[in-house]
Amino acid sequence: MAGMFGHGDSFVLRDPSGIRPAYYFKNDEVVVVASERAAIQTVFNVVYEDVQELEPGNALIIKKNGRVNSTEILEPRERKACSFERIYFSRGSDKEIYQERKELGKLIFPQILSAIDGDIKNTVFSYIPNTAETSYLGMIREAQNYLNKKKEEQILKLGSNITREELNKILDVRPRIEKVAIKDAKLRTFITQDSSRDDLVAHVYDISYGSVNKNDNLVIIDDSIVRGTTLKKSILRILDRLSPKKIIVVSSAPQIRYPDCYGIDMAKLEDFIAFKATLELHKEHNSMQLVDEIYQKCIHQVQTPDKDVINYVKDFYQPFSADQISKKIGDLLSPADIKAEVQIIYQTIESLHQACPKNLGDWYFTGDYPTPGGNKVVNRAFINFYEGKNVRAY
Repeated sequence: MAGMFGHGDSFVLRDPSGIRPAYYFKNDEVVVVASERAAIQTVFNVVYEDVQELEPGNALIIKKNGRVNSTEILEPRERKACSFERIYFSRGSDKEIYQERKELGKLIFPQILSAIDGDIKNTVFSYIPNTAETSYLGMIREAQNYLNKKKEEQILKLGSNITREELNKILDVRPRIEKVAIKDAKLRTFITQDSSRDDLVAHVYDISYGSVNKNDNLVIIDDSIVRGTTLKKSILRILDRLSPKKIIVVSSAPQIRYPDCYGIDMAKLEDFIAFKATLELHKEHNSMQLVDEIYQKCIHQVQTPDKDVINYVKDFYQPFSADQISKKIGDLLSPADIKAEVQIIYQTIESLHQACPKNLGDWYFTGDYPTPGGNKVVNRAFINFYEGKNVRAY
């Protein structure tokens, strides 16, 4: 929250949980506050250390006489800075965010290796432009580290008897890196209006023909898979034209399961592909009675004070593992006429926290909202879904 008084004083206040980011720079001439450190660095041509973070619960107060100070005006709570900011929305040019996104790509590599049965030789690695490029770099670096260890083992095994030909053959194995998908940078599907998304996504991507051999594995990383619309309507179909044996779509973020009510526009549960997949699993396992029970619990809490509200929507996901839900997501997103096998891999919550240790706000993944109002919003979103109301939860 920012404001200015008629007599010339102004202020910027950050919430006590640090949910949204806030950075500032000051010198003898100017005080600037923005949500991104890199934006301040670029505009004012200052170094990383010159830009300070406004601490949770603090207000930056700028007096009309030019005096500036940061003052605690609300008692800070447990820090729950938003992690989705770091994965998707913020500029990847920020020093910390750049490293965090690379770390996300690195940490998900073991799951990728398992999905391709360790067959790096017959696997092409790529990414879905434009924001996933940094996590792609981390994924490739880890693939290179893995291969280097394998090469070392092979060389040591052959010992001093190794021939130049054998050595070159071992050293020549490296990750196959290609820019398979090409995106029109002017079109950004996540923030497109619902009414025009379906028409748009079919024209967003093209492919690099000849980049994948027939019967290769194709690993393609994205920053997040929220609705899955672009995958189903466009990406998987065009990737299938390259005739890969298997398409593995990797999300550097975990499964988005719950609405965000703190500034990121994700208001409806039924928009999320993880929610749709879990609903299908309930139908297959004859457990729709649980869905009815969750609805009743949510209804009973409508008049409950915010501080006493419980997020009962967690119970919706509880019966199934993340892998089960990911597998069902793969089924739902695969077009009926696709030839390749499709597998979806999501980041784990544990790896997310390891990659972004200062930003542990993960309510859209876990349902652990940092404020009581969040629990009220998610229950309202479930009521809207159950009653078939196509309205926002906030």
